[in-house]
Amino acid sequence: MPNPANLHDEVEENGFALRENILSPSEVTHLLKAIAQIDEPGALQRRNSVYAVRNLLDASREIRELANSATIHTLVEPILGPESFAVRGILFDKIAGANWKVPWHQDVTIAVQERIETEGFGPWSIKADILHVQPPAHILENMLSVRLHLDPCHAENGALRVIPGSHRQGRIPEDQIQTIREHSPECVCESAVGGVLLMRPLLLHASSPSQLPNHRRVIHLDFAAVALPNGLRWFSERRETSDAALHPVVI
Repeated sequence: MPNPANLHDEVEENGFALRENILSPSEVTHLLKAIAQIDEPGALQRRNSVYAVRNLLDASREIRELANSATIHTLVEPILGPESFAVRGILFDKIAGANWKVPWHQDVTIAVQERIETEGFGPWSIKADILHVQPPAHILENMLSVRLHLDPCHAENGALRVIPGSHRQGRIPEDQIQTIREHSPECVCESAVGGVLLMRPLLLHASSPSQLPNHRRVIHLDFAAVALPNGLRWFSERRETSDAALHPVVI
């Protein structure tokens, strides 16, 4: 298993860490079967193939079990602590007809249950019928994204590109992103099947369209280690479950 101290230091310094062979071939097959069975109204499709599911924790029991597994928490807890919990799950795939380019950006929105006007939160938006809002930077700084690769992920099929250390600059105004990009080296986060990319939401990242006709399926799980203020609730809190990973603990 990954060395907790090394993992923590790597993510704190660079904003990301790659680890191979986290999921076994049988676990990957199990997850692919689960994804194929998703019948979710919010799933986005092109040419009868699902390329994105935004409410993956709701849509799949197997994905909820994955988020709550010891395998994933062994990766998350060295960075966020033992009270961390899953707050969102998304499926991404790049297929013919849905082979998009993602420009340089930070992940700055979270999914919540209801709109409660709160200082520092906004603007608000709706994605796949789910309410989202941009929170203050300190919320995002207490989050971690876990991207699990169910297919080979290389530069040729749209692997994520990141700017190491950019997460330490906090929320970056959009008009400054290009300047940072031009003066900073990037890293391509390639991974074999079963590999995992851990990343801070405020890390600048992008991806290019795939040059290959194959799938590039990624399960993206967001974890947090802080409760929301003023009665705001993470969208994942609405699920009635005993899974501790899906319920926040006030710290």
